[in-house]
Amino acid sequence: MTTIDAKTVKALRDKVGVGMMDCKKALQEAGGDMEKAIKILREKGLAAAAKRAGRVAAQGVVDSYIHLGGKVGVLVEVNCETDFVARNEEFRSFVRDICLQVAAANPRFVSREEVPEELLQEEREILRKQALNEGKPEKVVEKIVEGRLEKFYKENCLLEQPYIRDQEVTIKDLLANLVAKIGENIVIRRFARFEVGEGVEKAGEQSCTGNT
Repeated sequence: MTTIDAKTVKALRDKVGVGMMDCKKALQEAGGDMEKAIKILREKGLAAAAKRAGRVAAQGVVDSYIHLGGKVGVLVEVNCETDFVARNEEFRSFVRDICLQVAAANPRFVSREEVPEELLQEEREILRKQALNEGKPEKVVEKIVEGRLEKFYKENCLLEQPYIRDQEVTIKDLLANLVAKIGENIVIRRFARFEVGEGVEKAGEQSCTGNT
C-alpha cells in the first residue's frame, strides 16, 4: 500500500473539503496521484457532499422502528434543506435504513466528532496498556493505539459503521451518495435507541452480601 504523508492528505482536503480519512483512502487507492484521488472522491459523491455540508438543513423527518416483538425501539431524526426532499421516497427510505442500522448495530454516537474527549483519552489509555502487555515496542505503541482507535470509531459511531446491507459501504458513504443524487445537504442529526431491560440490574448480577 502506498504511504501517504499528512501534508499531501491536508492538501487534498483543502481542495475538496472532504474528511482527512476519506482523503487518505482516496490517495492510497490512487497511488498518491492527487487528480486521480479527486476523481475517486467525486465518483463516490463525497466531494459533492462536502460542498453542500455548510448549507442549512432544517427540514426533514423523525422516523421510528420497533424490532424483536417490542424489545428494541429506535427514533431517528434526519434533516434536509427543503420540505420537498423530506417527502421524497428515496430520502424516507434512507431514514428507514438508518433506523434499521441503529437497531442492529447499536452505535453510541452519530459521528466521531461527538465522542467526548475524556472517553477518547480513557480508550487510548486502555489500548496503550493492551499493546504494552502484548509486548509491543514502546516506539510503535502510539501507532498501534491510533489504528485500534479507528476500530473503536467503526463500532461506536454511526457514520463510520459498515452498512448492515453492504459491509463494503459505510453509512457516511451511503449518506454522501444520497446527497450527490438529491442535491441537498442531508444530516443525520440524532438518534435514540431503547432496549427492554437495558441498564437494569438483573437478579443474577446482584452482588452477594451474605455472611462470610
